[in-house]
Amino acid sequence: MALEPPRVVIVGGGIAGLFTANALVARDIPVTVHEQAPALGEIGAGVFLTPNSVRQLHRVGLGPDVERWGARVGDGSRYHREDGTEIAGVQVTDSSGWNAVFGMHRADLVSMLADRLPDGVVQTGRRCTGLTQDDGGARVSFADGAEVEGDVVIAADGIHSELRHHVVPPSEPVFSGSVAYRGLVPHELVPDWPTDAWHMWLGPGRHFLTFPVRAGELVNFVGFVPADDEMRESWSAPGDPDQLRREFAGWDPRVGSLLEQVRTTLRWGLYDREPLPRWTEGRLSLLGDAAHPMLPHLGQGANQAIEDGMALATILARTDRDTAPAGLLAYERLRRERVAQVQRGARENGLRYDSVYADLSVRDAEMAAHVTYRKWLYDHDVLPEAEAAAGALA
Repeated sequence: MALEPPRVVIVGGGIAGLFTANALVARDIPVTVHEQAPALGEIGAGVFLTPNSVRQLHRVGLGPDVERWGARVGDGSRYHREDGTEIAGVQVTDSSGWNAVFGMHRADLVSMLADRLPDGVVQTGRRCTGLTQDDGGARVSFADGAEVEGDVVIAADGIHSELRHHVVPPSEPVFSGSVAYRGLVPHELVPDWPTDAWHMWLGPGRHFLTFPVRAGELVNFVGFVPADDEMRESWSAPGDPDQLRREFAGWDPRVGSLLEQVRTTLRWGLYDREPLPRWTEGRLSLLGDAAHPMLPHLGQGANQAIEDGMALATILARTDRDTAPAGLLAYERLRRERVAQVQRGARENGLRYDSVYADLSVRDAEMAAHVTYRKWLYDHDVLPEAEAAAGALA
């Protein structure tokens, strides 16, 4: 007799929740996604996709969309000192030589993921207000008065998750001391800018990153600078382009030429959390930034969330309504230590990027040697591990 798959309720309609829904649908697991915003979408900014997640996007049928809407980042990618002196190349393949590194517009990625889902799976205007659960199931309530029942609830609602406190005691995110100015410049305004390369400039206390998105039509930039005050993490706090230009005055002229074309920018406070001791309580589990928010200094936030989603779907496919809580614990055991290592690695890499070194030659040597760590990130394939974890449940 075939197992009756668990009904899954996902709270949060960002990249984490939408990819997880795709992975569940691919396994014929019933799922709904509930997003508090009135419509899906992402404020204009870039996201970096790397081989460890791209192989999972291929598995849910989104490989051609990544190729179409992404901008492949190639061998010309470099780290530089603030004056433009080259430090080292950037790792853009896994150990096999597979180049699956893409710059993506977040809005394009969200649209790709949402458009792949059957009608009715995604519900917008649903702000989560509560959760109850017992041995028979779980119920999520929303501000509009709606309630939805399921056998599993996945909190994919970000660093300020409404549901996290059902798993671990409430706590404040950890402020990094830095903010990031983010934005996009049309390539036609900087026609000499590469459309197939990732570049980062490193200086005292700050660094500046660029990579192409939307098939090279746009240049995504992020300027990381010390914060003058703490600010709540936001994708949409307005920034001052003139202040951004002042922050990087005197740097490599290439940086200045790009910043001259910036008319609008968003200012984003950088927060993460200490790795959590647990992600799961009964029929509720955390995923993506709700479980493991990380600083952007490895470009792994979205990539690790996609790994989470594939692991979760693979394991739940071997459970039913009664055994789903055991599947959630297996998912947590599989993922928690890897993402904790990535969280810590992102913090460490931020210090490297911001040149917290008395001798910059030491920093430069570490940047060149970082290829080994990048290969560890990019070589990882969560699917075989998840299949083994699922098999152990039987």
